[in-house]
Amino acid sequence: MNNNYDFVLKEIYPDLTDKQLKQFTDYYDLLVEWNTKMNLTAITEKKEVYWKHFYDSIVLGKYIDLNNEFKICDIGSGAGFPIIPLKIVFPNLQISVVDALNKRIVFLNEVVNKLGLTNVELYHARAEDFIKEHREEYDIVTARAVARMNVLSELCIPFVKIGGRFIALKGADGINELIESKNACKVLGAELSETIEFHLPFDESKRVIHIITKIKKSPGKYPRLFSKIKKNPL
Repeated sequence: MNNNYDFVLKEIYPDLTDKQLKQFTDYYDLLVEWNTKMNLTAITEKKEVYWKHFYDSIVLGKYIDLNNEFKICDIGSGAGFPIIPLKIVFPNLQISVVDALNKRIVFLNEVVNKLGLTNVELYHARAEDFIKEHREEYDIVTARAVARMNVLSELCIPFVKIGGRFIALKGADGINELIESKNACKVLGAELSETIEFHLPFDESKRVIHIITKIKKSPGKYPRLFSKIKKNPL
């Protein structure tokens, strides 16, 4: 059986170098190794990781230009999706990775070191604390499968600079979630620019990407504590 799934990545980016392909291989190996010690992902079969994690992360670059030296923050990074795969494909990106669970940050630090990634900052923090020194700092803020959109918008939009974008990578229910989050976006000074719908080639599962543009400053009282956001979304 052929266990080389480089073709999955090359389907989108045919010019990926041997170094980049090796970085994805090393990332997969670390993910499987560390997953025996902590709960990083329910998906560990190589074929599924390449399609459902790697492809699903890097496909974003098909729809928006990531070739500039954008300053990007990923909120609730978990095992590093989508930000680490995007960093491998677009090494020019300056990325900040934020997660509330320290052991995930320890894992991601190992990934960054093993893969030799540069211009990466890792933060063990909650969004509502991290905002104190990083309000409206980033060109792009990403989040994938962290929470529903009406919650996620409040956690992420305050970090986006005016003219920047909040990009939410969602599953099949992404359209309904967007409807729920319309008021939150308005209150936080943002508006929907584009919604992209596609299906993963591997199993035809639906994916939705919402691109939301910041048009004015977010009120300083946001984001609230996560418990309050979850209990009473905007």
